[in-house]
Amino acid sequence: MSLPRSSADGVPHFRTVAYILVTGAGGQLGQQIVQLSSAEDSGNRTVGVSSAELDITDKRAVDDAVEPGMVVINCAAYTAVDAAEADEARALEVNANGPRNLAESCARVGARLIHVSTDYVFDGLSAVPYEPNQPTAPQSAYGRTKLAGERNVLAALPSATVVRTAWVYTGVGSDFVATMRRLESEHETITVVDDQVGSPTYSRDLAAGLLELAGAESVSVPILHLTNAGTASWYDLARAVFAGLGADPDRVAPCSSSEYVRPAPRPAFSVLSGEAWSKAGLTPLRDWQDALADALSAASAAARSPTK
Repeated sequence: MSLPRSSADGVPHFRTVAYILVTGAGGQLGQQIVQLSSAEDSGNRTVGVSSAELDITDKRAVDDAVEPGMVVINCAAYTAVDAAEADEARALEVNANGPRNLAESCARVGARLIHVSTDYVFDGLSAVPYEPNQPTAPQSAYGRTKLAGERNVLAALPSATVVRTAWVYTGVGSDFVATMRRLESEHETITVVDDQVGSPTYSRDLAAGLLELAGAESVSVPILHLTNAGTASWYDLARAVFAGLGADPDRVAPCSSSEYVRPAPRPAFSVLSGEAWSKAGLTPLRDWQDALADALSAASAAARSPTK
């Protein structure tokens, strides 16, 4: 393995390791990791498997997939936050038992594991960015199952790294930014909650950071946080999307969370401190507004590309 090459522009540069296995590669983050790693690859091997191709809750299948010397980046998760309230048992199977399978398999053969987790492990009541070592207090089934996954991973493989992130988007598909892009073209005005605050995180930047971590052998911190820099409410992010599309941001009106009740409670404050990430010698991600501009440009280019 070779050490990462840091970048002054806030987008980590990296040299991929000999063999990376990306689980949950059918999702937005997993896809970005595989694409980025392949784009910068110089003979190294990166394999992405979707949850349909590798069910991490299947212990035997996981044992067969994990090989000595590889780095496993686990993006597989049950991410239907609202559905988890009524289906916590299934969410626990995927978010807690599956990661334990991966950790046990990695421990058995001598592989590394990077496990992606979430801001939902916190209560959302802080007024300052959460540090990795702060007490956890998840308020939803999704958060509880993701916290259980963190604990299972570190119990089975203390050398693993848990990376918490928040507000991840690509700008295509059904994520928040993609939804705002669609709504801008369909509605004259929209309302968006303005009392939930976090750090919007472009999946491509997050993927680059995880690949940088995969190539950094000296990092032995059990839990790290990684998001784009800066803070915004969902309302702020929606306005920024409209502005980035050349539309009038005043077409976005604010509302409170009490006016938009969901089955699962959302954290009011989801800002994660990146101090531990920087202290580990890794590249802090750039400001969320700069990342959003690139994401919107990439999404627009993808929309213009002819469908094969």
